[in-house]
Amino acid sequence: MNWIWNAPRRTLALIFVACAAMMAFGMYLQHVVGLEPCPMCIVQRYCLIAVGVLALLGSLRPSSAGWWKSFGGLALLFSAFGAFTAARQSWLQWNPPEFATCGRDFYGMIENYPISRSLPMIFRGSGDCTAIDWTFLGLSIANWSFIAFAGFTIVLLLALFKAKR
Repeated sequence: MNWIWNAPRRTLALIFVACAAMMAFGMYLQHVVGLEPCPMCIVQRYCLIAVGVLALLGSLRPSSAGWWKSFGGLALLFSAFGAFTAARQSWLQWNPPEFATCGRDFYGMIENYPISRSLPMIFRGSGDCTAIDWTFLGLSIANWSFIAFAGFTIVLLLALFKAKR
């Protein structure tokens, strides 16, 4: 593990690779398996993209300049927000509300709203946040997303803390 902590740019590069792999798997689940993302899934994707891009930018800058700390700090914020969103979705899956869901279906948006309002809604997702459509080792996508974001948050915190010492 010392080779990761002693080279923060390498740590950020590994986080980028993990984010890219997770995003590719999310696209596979959506476009090949046919799972529709919910609005909370879309927020988690945006956070994942932000963490990945910031980690990539931090890994490309020289360590001596200290830029990796700025990019790492921003990635930490997005990672923590992604963990919060995934935790909230996991809670909704374990304790679903009786009537409310977190999104509208695509056809309902087109029928009930003008195209200028329905187009932005399309990019918010259309699945139900409380539905568990896929599991691996007994955990849902939201559970795995929380684990990944929490892991990124811990690794980034440790890397930034070690850099301050």
